[in-house]
Amino acid sequence: MLLRPWTIDDAPALFRLSRSAPDLVRQLPPLDDLAACRALIERFAQPGGRAFALTENGVPIGNVGISDALNAHRNGWFHYWMGAETRGRGLASRAAATVATWALDEGGLFRLELGHRVENLASGRVAERAGFIAEGIERAKLLYDGVRHDVRTMSRLATDPVPGLQPIRLVLE
Repeated sequence: MLLRPWTIDDAPALFRLSRSAPDLVRQLPPLDDLAACRALIERFAQPGGRAFALTENGVPIGNVGISDALNAHRNGWFHYWMGAETRGRGLASRAAATVATWALDEGGLFRLELGHRVENLASGRVAERAGFIAEGIERAKLLYDGVRHDVRTMSRLATDPVPGLQPIRLVLE
């Protein structure tokens, strides 16, 4: 297992992963072809954020990222997802904990924030295991397929305890 920046060569894997589960098709930007996947990978490298491919045997199986991190408050928006075939193995929690710990210890951030639909219990468990603490509910925040969804907001601070999960090797460049 390895966490590393996405590369343009990962576009076919991103395309495959983006179609592996209905929630990814709905939540990710439209990734209708390899050009759209390459464009998203290029956006991953823009200032103010980082995105890491979680790889197994060199093949991307998920993503952990931070965006909106260029601000005076040293906050970042945290996000993660896994391809359908590798869910349920605890890898998302380990990857999220690894990236969050790096961002708060070495990445210059003090606070990471995330939000998940309240009915997405698996995402909530990932966040909790990665050391995030629930803060509240944002009512009817998201709109998917004509249905409004409440969002549970969570955060992890640099002063919060580091979770006791086995880290995954993180390569920054």
